[in-house]
Amino acid sequence: MTKPLVAIRSVSKHFGEFQALGSVSLDVWPGEVMCLIGASGSGKTTLLRCVNQLTAIDSGGIWLDGELLGVREEGGRLYRLTERQIARQRLKTGMVFQRFNLFPHKTALENITEGPLQVQGRKSDEVRGEAIELLRRVGLAAKADSYPAQLSGGQQQRVAIARALAMKPMLMLFDEPTSALDPELVGEVLAVMKELAQSGMTMMVVTHELGFAREVADRVVYMDQGAIVESGTASDVLGAPREARTKAFLSAVI
Repeated sequence: MTKPLVAIRSVSKHFGEFQALGSVSLDVWPGEVMCLIGASGSGKTTLLRCVNQLTAIDSGGIWLDGELLGVREEGGRLYRLTERQIARQRLKTGMVFQRFNLFPHKTALENITEGPLQVQGRKSDEVRGEAIELLRRVGLAAKADSYPAQLSGGQQQRVAIARALAMKPMLMLFDEPTSALDPELVGEVLAVMKELAQSGMTMMVVTHELGFAREVADRVVYMDQGAIVESGTASDVLGAPREARTKAFLSAVI
């Protein structure tokens, strides 16, 4: 494929006087695993939320699979899409948050089937079969009938990943998916993400797990103060950074 799956062009975003993103441009290619690193407040999560249209951009444009997100062009002018149209576009992405956000009154299996059944209107038997397979894929086949309160944090996050995959997205977004977990549970979630990366899923991952980035990422992007400071292979950015700000960040966290 000669076109990026995600094309981000001159995207800016302010929250009041604070500039969260300043004219950010970035391409994400089909099958690529991109890890976004940087200190808190550097713009990583905001960029992810803009791609998923949970946060509206102030200027610039984002294209997913060739489709301009959030707006339509007509007669040389841009018009904001309706919430229904934005929701349709959002179906192309799956997002996994720091917090698991599972429905507490639904089992693991029911959490996974909810979207395909209610949003996509698919057949129950087909959806259930796929959900069981997704639970097996994330190592939780035996937990189909368990409620979130009966699961560890790592298990809940793995259910959240399966829930996102159930919608068959073309892009997976991970916003620090292990940051709310106890250290001994981090590995089980990263293992699922590694398997997902190896399967060819396109992924944008905001993470502080530099070991994961070093092992799995096709590209590492270091952000600071709402801008991309450095971008390249994991071995280049993490092993031999060019920029002083990147070096300072890595020396502080490694």
